[in-house]
Amino acid sequence: MGKKELITFLFLALPTFAQTDSQWVLSQSTLTYHVSHPLHQTDGVSHAARGKGVCHAGQCDFLIAVPVKSFDSGDSNRDLHMLQVTRGGEFPMVTVRTRLPEDASASATIHADLEVQFAGQTAKYKQVSFQQATQGNEVRISGTIPATLSDFKIDPPSLLAMPVKNEIPVRVEMTWRREK
Repeated sequence: MGKKELITFLFLALPTFAQTDSQWVLSQSTLTYHVSHPLHQTDGVSHAARGKGVCHAGQCDFLIAVPVKSFDSGDSNRDLHMLQVTRGGEFPMVTVRTRLPEDASASATIHADLEVQFAGQTAKYKQVSFQQATQGNEVRISGTIPATLSDFKIDPPSLLAMPVKNEIPVRVEMTWRREK
């Protein structure tokens, strides 16, 4: 291949490589944590998550953040206590980071390694399964993060001297939109 052919090849190939770079924005979210106590079950829901994803050179990095105080269990007293127990005043955000191969969107199931920062602690979850469905420029993601109180060094709150269970699974339902 001569110099002229190489320059022509690079010129023609450049748009193809540029198309692999993309940005994603979290356009809709529902995050639901579940707490189980011997006397009752409680769910707290937030629709306030924000997120961004950037794909470059075959890798996609995603960051999701949600204010701790945005979770609503339907009981303001319980929500205030949750903020105290999780140190929400000192650590007001929950953040989740993950890196995925750019071709992960080719499958209906994604297995993601997550890094979650919450209550001043960082927990890592390996190979968490998420289902995905693509419609045009949007991808819907759903799955459950198997979080526990002990992952974040949170003492289980108790009611009538009975503590809640350690498990606090977080159900994730998100819609991501490709920006470019």
